[in-house]
Amino acid sequence: MRNFLADKIVEIEPSGIRKFFDIVSEMKDAISLGVGEPDFDTPWHIREEGIYSLERGRTFYTSNAGLKELREEIGSYLKRRIGISYDSKKEIVVTVGGSEGIDNALRAVINPGDEVLIPQPSFVSYLPCAVMAGATPVIIELKEENEFRLTKEQLLAHITPRTKVLVFPFPNNPTGAIMEREELLEIANVVVEKDILVLSDEIYSELTYKSEHISIAACPGMKERTIVINGFSKAYAMTGWRLGYVAGPAEIMEQILKIHQFAIMCAPTNSQYAAVEALRNGDKDIAVMREAYNQRRRYLVHALRKMGLQCFEPFGAFYVFPSIKKFGLSSDEFATRLLMEEKVAIVPGTAFGACGEGFLRISYAYSLEDLKRALERLERFIKKLEVELR
Repeated sequence: MRNFLADKIVEIEPSGIRKFFDIVSEMKDAISLGVGEPDFDTPWHIREEGIYSLERGRTFYTSNAGLKELREEIGSYLKRRIGISYDSKKEIVVTVGGSEGIDNALRAVINPGDEVLIPQPSFVSYLPCAVMAGATPVIIELKEENEFRLTKEQLLAHITPRTKVLVFPFPNNPTGAIMEREELLEIANVVVEKDILVLSDEIYSELTYKSEHISIAACPGMKERTIVINGFSKAYAMTGWRLGYVAGPAEIMEQILKIHQFAIMCAPTNSQYAAVEALRNGDKDIAVMREAYNQRRRYLVHALRKMGLQCFEPFGAFYVFPSIKKFGLSSDEFATRLLMEEKVAIVPGTAFGACGEGFLRISYAYSLEDLKRALERLERFIKKLEVELR
C-alpha cells in the first residue's frame, strides 16, 4: 500500500495538538486549556440570520468568489478597520475558513523549489501547506527575548535568491505576540527592497489588547505584494461555520479563485448570509468578547508568574506561552505528565515548531471558573516538580 501514497504527504507529521485532545475526550474530569476556539456562542443575531437564510430556501450555490453582498461588506470592513480599499469583484474571495485561504494562496504563487519563510512558533498549517504547494520551507526562529516578534535582522538573514513568500503570522498563535507600527515598517521596507510576497494571516486581528491592529498591507508599497487572510472564526465565535476570506492583488486573486473553484466550488451559503450580518452589526459583540478575553489574559499571566513560571505578556489572540525550561522536562513530557497526573490538557510548544521546545501554549478562551480550576491543578503539579528537583 505504501507504494500508492504520495511521499511528501506521508512525510508530513500529523498535528501535534490532536494527540492530547483525543485522550482528553475520553478522560473523565479532565480540563482542557488547549483548544484555539472561543467559548462564546455565536451571537444570536448572527445565528438567526443563518437560520433565516435556511427558512427562506437559500440553499443553493453562490458565485465561486462568494455572495456579492458579503464581498462588498468585507471590502467595507477592511477599509474601515485597516484602511485599505479592495475591489470586491476582483480582489476578494470567500473561502471555507482561513485555512483554505492559506492553502490556496500558497498554491497560487509557488513554483517547485521556491522558498517560503515561516516564522515559528506559529500556526500548525503553514509548513504543511507550503510543502504541499511544492515550496521549500525556511524556518525563522522567533525569540522570547524579542517577545516572539520578527525582527528586520532575522528576516534579512534568511532571505536568499529563491525566497518568494514570507508568512506573516501576527497576532500570533501560539505566542500571542503582536507587531507594532515601527516594526511593521522595518519589515515592509525589507520586503519591498527584496521583492518578495507576504502572506499575512490576520485571523486574530480583532483580538488585540495594547493597540489597534495594523495590517502590514497598509504599509507603503505593500498592498500590491500582500495577500491578507482573515475570517469569522475567532472575532465572531463562528468556528463551526467554516468561513474565511482572502484579499489581495487581482492577478493573484484570479489564480486563488481558480483553485477554490475546482476544489471547493463555494463556501457554505447559510454561513455567508450569517457573515453579512456579522459584519454589519457585530462590532459590539466583538467588543464584549475582547473585554472578557482581556480580563482572562491579565488574570492568567499574573497567576502563572505568581507560581514561578516565566511568561512574557502577550497582547494578541487568546494564548499565553510560558517557559517551563527550568524543570528539565521537554514540552511534550511536561504536558503529558500534567495531563496524566492532574487531568489538565495544554499544548506542548513543539506542536508549533521545534523552536517551541521549552514552552507551553495555554488558551484563555475558557471561563474564569475553568481557568481557576485548571491553574490550581497546574500549581499543584509544579510544586511536585519542584520537590523532585531538590
